[in-house]
Amino acid sequence: MNDMSPQPVAPPDMASADALHPRERRSRRFAWIGMAASLLLFGASLVVLWHIVSDIDINELKSAFTAASLRQIGLAILFTIISYSLLTCYDAIALRQLKLQIPYRTTALASFTSYAVSFTLGFPLLTAGTVRYWIYSPRGVSPGRVASLTVITGVTFWLGMTLVLGWSMIRKADELASLVYTHIWMNQLVGLGAAVLVVGYLVWVSLKRRAVKIQGWKLELPGFRLSLVQMLIGAADVCAGSAVLFILLPGGHNLNFETFLAVYIFAVMLGVASHAPGGLGVFEATILLALSSYPREPVLGALLLYRLCYYLVPFVVALAFLGGYEVRNRIRASRSAFKPDEEPA
Repeated sequence: MNDMSPQPVAPPDMASADALHPRERRSRRFAWIGMAASLLLFGASLVVLWHIVSDIDINELKSAFTAASLRQIGLAILFTIISYSLLTCYDAIALRQLKLQIPYRTTALASFTSYAVSFTLGFPLLTAGTVRYWIYSPRGVSPGRVASLTVITGVTFWLGMTLVLGWSMIRKADELASLVYTHIWMNQLVGLGAAVLVVGYLVWVSLKRRAVKIQGWKLELPGFRLSLVQMLIGAADVCAGSAVLFILLPGGHNLNFETFLAVYIFAVMLGVASHAPGGLGVFEATILLALSSYPREPVLGALLLYRLCYYLVPFVVALAFLGGYEVRNRIRASRSAFKPDEEPA
């Protein structure tokens, strides 16, 4: 594969620079519009969330939070481990596409810590990219390759999300209609649209090699076979992540898992669109609105436990791993510095 580092280009003349100004202005305008929309979504979600939880009884919430059984907590931890294990495959696929030979233990460390940190702190391009570069750079991976890797992992995430969304919206259109008060045909149309997007992408990358340019770097997208693997792994990860929250919901809700998948995915998508760390506030508001027919305190208690299992605990573990990684590197560097030079024969 061609080198991913940016190639030097000649400075544009004044005419071409003037021609780029309108495009740059439009890009900045769209960026400001996107930021404003994200802030508006985040603010509206906070208002909705406050309206929902303002009438909640604190004592009942405490009881709901502590009502989870050891079996529920154990299964939630198990599905969290499965989800983060599948996330390591995101990096493994991207490294294979970039033709980079990195040991799996390094890949697993970079993937787990980058996702655990970015899920909690937000700004994934900055936080996850920084963690990945910290771990991959000693292996000779350039910043351009790290950026390309981040894009490929993002494609894996969205392929999996879109596949599962299409499946659940088509299969459980009637149950979703009664749950969130929409029309069956509307749910089926959304599901069909998601399925068309997935199939269209697979056809698009299978016809010939596809490449995109990112900040001067040319990235070749995976072909049909690797894209299909991406899609299946992404779908399995989404199912495992949603299972963490589904397991923690109070018993007796009679909610089908496939139906819950669509609600969970929409909550995740809105959280991503808000740019809030981990979709905080937006995710909870969406789930509470969708499950408004259920008692609020138990659902909110499940959401708090979900945050603890899927975000806070992995974040703390990731910080410990990063700290141990840095200490090990410094010890090795100190040993190399104080190692006596070999005398010439």
